[in-house]
Amino acid sequence: MEVMLWFFICILILIVLCLSIKIHLMQKAAMEINAQFDEKLTADTNTLIRISGHDRYMLKLAADINVQLQQLRAQKLQFQRGNLEIADVATNISHDLRTPLTAICGYLDLLKQTACPEEARRYLAVIEERTEALKLLTEELFRYYAASAAIDETSYEEININSVLGEVISSYYAALKGCKITPHILMPDQPVIRFLNKNALSRIFGNIVSNALKYSDGDLNISLSEKGEILFSNHASRLNELHAMQLFNRYYTVESAENSTGLGLSIAKELTEKMNGEITAGWENGIFCIFIYFSGQ
Repeated sequence: MEVMLWFFICILILIVLCLSIKIHLMQKAAMEINAQFDEKLTADTNTLIRISGHDRYMLKLAADINVQLQQLRAQKLQFQRGNLEIADVATNISHDLRTPLTAICGYLDLLKQTACPEEARRYLAVIEERTEALKLLTEELFRYYAASAAIDETSYEEININSVLGEVISSYYAALKGCKITPHILMPDQPVIRFLNKNALSRIFGNIVSNALKYSDGDLNISLSEKGEILFSNHASRLNELHAMQLFNRYYTVESAENSTGLGLSIAKELTEKMNGEITAGWENGIFCIFIYFSGQ
């Protein structure tokens, strides 16, 4: 009987000892996680939390925290890029607004000093033109940020790209005719269906057609394939390969283009990419092309 009692006592002591060791190791792992977590939050490092123990629960805890840390770092980088982008936007807006405002103020001073009706009319014409440029800039800025913020996954639906493209071309018919541009359109008989935001798609097509109105030498070819590939092309003697590479950049303008703030194609690019599409531009042998693709998946 005594032997059995001592046996159970030894077993209990062994269990308590094992539990004490396990608790000690878990406490050690917890302190390691705590110390490293503080370090990862305060230091600019991409290293992950590592612990010396092999307890599967503490290892899982460390792995879960590492996932959250990676997400936090990604959000931090996105926030930093956003700050840089805001600073860049503010600089560009300041420059774009200052230029016409400076011209307006200068011509207003000249207008005050002149007594010649002919000169006064000329100054007023310049002031009116610069005021219109300011109005256009502020409108495009509003449309840019409104369009960027308006898209979310809940606003997607099955869209017939053929129909949307036809509607946009029809809406620009008068403007195209005024620029003596007769578009050549090629679309498949069967509808090309994609899960997209209709308003965003219309904005993309509209901005590209507006771009053609600015730069086309008198032609515009538009084709839609069964695979969801859309190609806009036109002769554009005022553009070159460098322009094609820069036209998607926000606020980039081609000096020869009138009333252009450079936001149209930037909006088209951002909206296309928000809907997981692809958009590229190119220029070769005097022909400017914009290619858009929306996959069916």
